[in-house]
Amino acid sequence: MKVILREDIDNLGKSGELVTVKDGFGRNFLLPRKKAVLASEQNLRQLEHEKAVHTARNAKLKGAADEQAKKLGAVKVTIKRKVGEQDKLFGSVTVLDIAEALAAQGQQVDRRQLHLAEPIKSLGNYEVELRLHREVTAKIKVDVVAE
Repeated sequence: MKVILREDIDNLGKSGELVTVKDGFGRNFLLPRKKAVLASEQNLRQLEHEKAVHTARNAKLKGAADEQAKKLGAVKVTIKRKVGEQDKLFGSVTVLDIAEALAAQGQQVDRRQLHLAEPIKSLGNYEVELRLHREVTAKIKVDVVAE
């Protein structure tokens, strides 16, 4: 029996794939639970249409992310913090602080897109990765200075 998967199924395939399964598995498990549809000509055409729409949407999002990455590549953020002995910060600089500093400069980014391995706890210049899309990243320069 040939079916088109509607969702990812372990050891079988990903959503949108055309797979061959045993009749009982398809009839008793996949079809009643709406995890797959029969591979009829109409369903295959609909699958191709959905793939085309998804590809076009993904290309548009990637283009917008590339544009935003070019703008954000030149951005430098300065964050002032109180420091103690040996230039150690009281507290730390987190992605929320960086997102707020970017918003103050007019660049709206989601804090979940910023990737910081660990919070910044000392003065200096840092590069923070901004993941705008699955395939597009930008580097933002963050300068932490004493208040």
